[in-house]
Amino acid sequence: MKENVTEIVPTNVSYSYRILKENIKELKNTYAFLKVGSIGHSVLKKKIPYIKIGNGKKEVLYHGGIHANEWITSTLLMKFIENFSRAISLNEVIYGKPAKHLFSMVSLYVIPMVNPDGIDLVTGSLEKNSNIYKNYLEISKKYKNISFPDGWKANFNGVDLNLQFPAKWEEAKRIKFSQGFTNPAPRDFVGKEPLTEPEALALYNFTLKHNFNLSISYHTQGKEIYWQFLDYEPPKAKEIGEEFAKFSGYKLTKVPYNSSFAGYKDWFIQNYNKPGFTIEAGIRRKSTINFTVSRNLS
Repeated sequence: MKENVTEIVPTNVSYSYRILKENIKELKNTYAFLKVGSIGHSVLKKKIPYIKIGNGKKEVLYHGGIHANEWITSTLLMKFIENFSRAISLNEVIYGKPAKHLFSMVSLYVIPMVNPDGIDLVTGSLEKNSNIYKNYLEISKKYKNISFPDGWKANFNGVDLNLQFPAKWEEAKRIKFSQGFTNPAPRDFVGKEPLTEPEALALYNFTLKHNFNLSISYHTQGKEIYWQFLDYEPPKAKEIGEEFAKFSGYKLTKVPYNSSFAGYKDWFIQNYNKPGFTIEAGIRRKSTINFTVSRNLS
């Protein structure tokens, strides 16, 4: 008989940075094999944590929460870590493979919340009379067609972190400037140049320090999987993407042109010619996002 295990990660609350830290601490206390660290800091000096699960030679990276109003991807990844950890401790099988075998074969690094500052705004974790909140509001006033705060995607500086990577950044700038995003904004401002923002730079540097065989960037929404950057088609990328699509029910497809540049996935594919994916998790239904956690680790 399997032992009863207390649920740690809640899925029915707005997932703030405070809850993230509490959950990481409790998961580490419950599952001693988890390794926890930080890739760097946000603009407001919050540590950006990572969780390592597994001790295999093959390194894989998952990250989420890079867009503030897509905070549910942080919940998704934290719940994934909890479920995987439980499967290991109970000696369970995941898609026909023992969880402990996956643990021994793969070192999975998960960065659940790349943009903690922006997420704390969207999840209602800031006092409305604070200077931090007022800074966001001042930027937002210039973009009255974007709802506030739930339309906010950027970091504290009003820079879209997934438009910060050196993969045809100038083309991303041209596109977004033509759309009117020429200054700090709730979304779609590329910054003054690539990697000006500490969150993007931390993710970039963390990647350079490792030898990731595969990366997945979790976003919402649309139930789609993107696997290409321009004419780059890394070996096995399409095959792996088709497996992801098969198990998740999502569509493997191409990125729309206006969103095709300067993202983390784009840079990872360009720099390493290895499989890199963006997964647009879930679909909105009456203010609820239903999502699927990919269980594939390789």
